[in-house]
Amino acid sequence: MDIRSIREYLGQDWSAVQERIASALESDIQLLNATNRSILSNSGKQMRPMLSLIVARACSQGSPACDATVRYAAASELLHNATLLHDDVADDSDQRRGVPTVMSLMGPSVSVLVGDYWLVKAMELILGSAESDNKVIKVFSKTLSDLAEGEMLQLQKAQNGDTDENDYLRIIYNKTASLFEAACVSAAISVDACPEYEQAAKSYAVALGLAFQIKDDILDYAGTDSVGKPLGVDILEQKITMPLLGAFANVSSEEEERVRKMIKDIVDHPEYRDEIVSFAKANGGIEYAVEQLDRYVAEAVEALSVLPDSTEKEMLVELAHFTAKRLF
Repeated sequence: MDIRSIREYLGQDWSAVQERIASALESDIQLLNATNRSILSNSGKQMRPMLSLIVARACSQGSPACDATVRYAAASELLHNATLLHDDVADDSDQRRGVPTVMSLMGPSVSVLVGDYWLVKAMELILGSAESDNKVIKVFSKTLSDLAEGEMLQLQKAQNGDTDENDYLRIIYNKTASLFEAACVSAAISVDACPEYEQAAKSYAVALGLAFQIKDDILDYAGTDSVGKPLGVDILEQKITMPLLGAFANVSSEEEERVRKMIKDIVDHPEYRDEIVSFAKANGGIEYAVEQLDRYVAEAVEALSVLPDSTEKEMLVELAHFTAKRLF
């Protein structure tokens, strides 16, 4: 089952989330509306709201989405895009998903302002009238804290060039997995799932989020033209990710220090990128990262074992495997 067929299966629930996202962003400022519509037209896979809807059904015997589920699912997508708008400024990114970023077209200040708008609208969606809202606002508040800490830790480690695997896992938990966690846990809460099901949703989401980011990092070293972006973008941003960490484990400390120094100096020597990509490939970095990816996919699938059998549970399993196999 592919992403499109999952959306078709979700039917009216999926439509309700799309409508809630669009209505939440409506403004009487023409420029803001046009910018928001442009972002929505290039919205990618929308994994987080999709996961929200599926988890809610998996925890409630397939019941259609209630208003709280729809609001939390929509909020997860708004928050995700807010972080991307902010990340584009932090990373000085001129393209995302193959099209120019708001930052490159309108400047960093506009990108931050639009990101702030999406963030506020996400919080407004969470604060409805359901009894679960107070609990869910704490879930999303933790995610916002995680996102900020992850970005700052990543910047700190990029400057120092000393990222180890524990640092890397903390960064990708904070920047990626924490929002998967918020999307899935809030969904479980929205249907008043039992503690065991809520914990299953959390464990699944964290493992899936880690796997999702590791796959992204593998593609930065071993992608193809179909990915729509050049290889080694992370290296140019001085990010040490799983493929490079895997390669470091297979070379001498002297060789590791030599490559780490190249990454620290890459702002002045972008020509180092190709050598660093080749270093990771030649020293087993891709293979190591794939092993870690497969491990987290297996953890995600195992976390679902407590949920009752259902079509939605199978979809969650398939989405975990899709994460490992996707090409973009």
